[in-house]
Amino acid sequence: MKSLYPVILLLISNIFMTFAWYGHLKFKSTALWVVILASWGIAFFEYCFQVPANRIGHNYFDTPQLKIMQEAITTCVFSIFSIFYLKEELKWNYIVGFILILLAVFFVFKKWD
Repeated sequence: MKSLYPVILLLISNIFMTFAWYGHLKFKSTALWVVILASWGIAFFEYCFQVPANRIGHNYFDTPQLKIMQEAITTCVFSIFSIFYLKEELKWNYIVGFILILLAVFFVFKKWD
């Protein structure tokens, strides 16, 4: 059960990260320096969850497993964000690319003894 903590922290971290990196795209008329500062402010909270996620997660997972887990979570969070916040279409080739990332999770976490 404790190995689930890093996953939850990574999920929260990626929600903040996605808004920090892409949330400003809805505010294109806002000065660039303003959105940079706002993104930095949001990114602070991302790091408040990301760093503990990796620190705690490294007790249960190898570093490559943590990284691919983070990428898979990012892909899922970004897909939802893109559709519902930015109102963008999720095209078939994007879905295939995302599936390939999720397939990477299988290869990284499978025990190949």
